[in-house]
Amino acid sequence: MNDRTGQTSALAQPLRLPSAGRVLLHLGLFVLGALTGVAGALLQPAWFPGGLLLALAAEAGLCVGAGRAFRSRGAAVAPAVGWALAVVLLTTSRPEGDFLFAAGSGSYLFLLGGIAVAVMCATLAPVRQPDGDAVRLGK
Repeated sequence: MNDRTGQTSALAQPLRLPSAGRVLLHLGLFVLGALTGVAGALLQPAWFPGGLLLALAAEAGLCVGAGRAFRSRGAAVAPAVGWALAVVLLTTSRPEGDFLFAAGSGSYLFLLGGIAVAVMCATLAPVRQPDGDAVRLGK
């Protein structure tokens, strides 16, 4: 659909593959998110409740900081997905009976609070918006 200037909408543009730099950026943020999840899983039971708050603040800072630094929702989602994957993998018990998360309130707050923080950060991340008079309603 063309606007008055003859340009097509940004939503009507064909999809392109991301550049190699963007793929590496998101992969690095994914790994950083996974490392933050592992560090938070080890820190939160050590200094309860301060460790829990510090672990959740680290995750929020990483997701919000990445989203704002690169002005992209994908940059905020990548560390959140890395965090979630690492923490979910750490919740499984081994055949020997070893486990990392105890069945206590701190572990549940870390898991549920971390998922809530990841969803909030990914939802509130800045998104590129088209600008100019052609994209405004009523013009």
